[in-house]
Amino acid sequence: MNRRYFKAFIAVLLTFTLFFTSIETGSAVSTISPKVEMRASWISTVANIDLKPGMDEAAYTSWARSTIKELERKNFNTVVFQVKPTADALYPSELAPWSRYITGSKQGTNPGYDPLQIMLDTAHEHGMELHAWINPYRVTMANQKLEELAPNNIASIHPEWVVKHGTQYYLNPGIPGVQSYLIDAVKELVTNYDVDAVHMDDYFYPGVNFDDAATYAQYGADFNDIGDWRRNNVNELVQHINSNIKQIKPWVQFGISPSGIWRNSKDDPNGSETNGSAHYDSLFADSRKWIQSGYIDYITPQVYWSRQLAIANYSVLLEWWSRQTEGYPINLYIGMADYKVNANFDTAWDNPYELPEQILDNRTNGKTMGQMHFTLRDILANKLGYADIVENEIYQSKSLTPPTPWNGAEEPKKPILVTAKNNGNSVQISIDNKKRKDARKYVIYRFEGNQAGDYNDPKNIVGVVFDQNGFAKFQDQNVDPNKRYTYGVTSISYTGVESKNAEETKTKK
Repeated sequence: MNRRYFKAFIAVLLTFTLFFTSIETGSAVSTISPKVEMRASWISTVANIDLKPGMDEAAYTSWARSTIKELERKNFNTVVFQVKPTADALYPSELAPWSRYITGSKQGTNPGYDPLQIMLDTAHEHGMELHAWINPYRVTMANQKLEELAPNNIASIHPEWVVKHGTQYYLNPGIPGVQSYLIDAVKELVTNYDVDAVHMDDYFYPGVNFDDAATYAQYGADFNDIGDWRRNNVNELVQHINSNIKQIKPWVQFGISPSGIWRNSKDDPNGSETNGSAHYDSLFADSRKWIQSGYIDYITPQVYWSRQLAIANYSVLLEWWSRQTEGYPINLYIGMADYKVNANFDTAWDNPYELPEQILDNRTNGKTMGQMHFTLRDILANKLGYADIVENEIYQSKSLTPPTPWNGAEEPKKPILVTAKNNGNSVQISIDNKKRKDARKYVIYRFEGNQAGDYNDPKNIVGVVFDQNGFAKFQDQNVDPNKRYTYGVTSISYTGVESKNAEETKTKK
């Protein structure tokens, strides 16, 4: 998609979806939820942050269902599920051993079921996207020994690819074989699973003193500076992962959530007015280049600071990232620090409205397309009642995930046939679209009475359902059996573009 079309598309999208009213700190929030907004929860499996180890299939399935149901109830629309925490996998893989974080036992122990498939199926059953979160270079967590790794771990097979940094081990990004292996791992994941996106977080080179001088001498002849060579290694991996994903499934997104600061203005005139650790210099990740080169579909900078912190101010960084992404085919989301609520030296986080008001700032900004929350356990912990504020005053209505028209802008047609069947206190919506098969999802709108209402108002959305080979069913549980309803169903393309028209059906009293 050319840049002029993209900018026009986003302008129209924002015109119809971003509405807000300003608030004062600590006061009741008044806002209208936008129809299109990323609302994601990270689900962290590393060190069992969000995942209890040792569950059997029944217990794990029950946990996955309760988790997704609760997030759906809170009007989230995406989970970012960590499936490769440390050169391992939470799914059967020919390239990596089973993660010890699923069984609680030695790495390589088969749990007897497929955690990713269960979580993916559950998310899609509830109309939510699943982004498969991978950590490319990390081999171990702190103080773990290489001897603890499974024999089929890539670090056990190729110990020459491994570098120790501090008390952890990492794959060496400068070795071509490492890059090929990581690309193959993503290809395996995208080929075998119907994920909506592949997601990488902020772990690249672990620091400036990474012991790769010999690798630089062997492979870095084209670079006068080791930092530039390291950044190029990461850039090539990012570019090649994206291109390989698109060759397999053009609609599958690739997103990265770097740390919140690219560079500080004291080091680069293009940097932000901040004074914190910058991933360009410390992790050798040039996120600005990824944006400008079209290497990724979305970027979620982890702006994990308050609006009062001087050295890394939320408001300053929100505006800086908005300027960097403007005009490029990319969606900007913001990483939210739910884990800091009532748990940080910065007393701004003792205000339960700090994070909710940050979300409102994202909307007011007009360029940010939503946010991702770190992490699941903090959302559920609901310290100071902040998550209740988000649920009741910010995410009051359902929302659709933002589209990626640069991956395919064609608008799908409305579904061919939609029927509504009364079942007492519920209505079953059946969708038959088998002759078209151009939809990945369907949006179910409900209006009281005999006529359809406003399709731009998210309050009328009662659910999203994924297509199943040209068919789909949705059970609307929240109905009054004494009322008559009109339902409208639109199609959503594989790249998130919604049909202009809806197929409508009515219920009988």
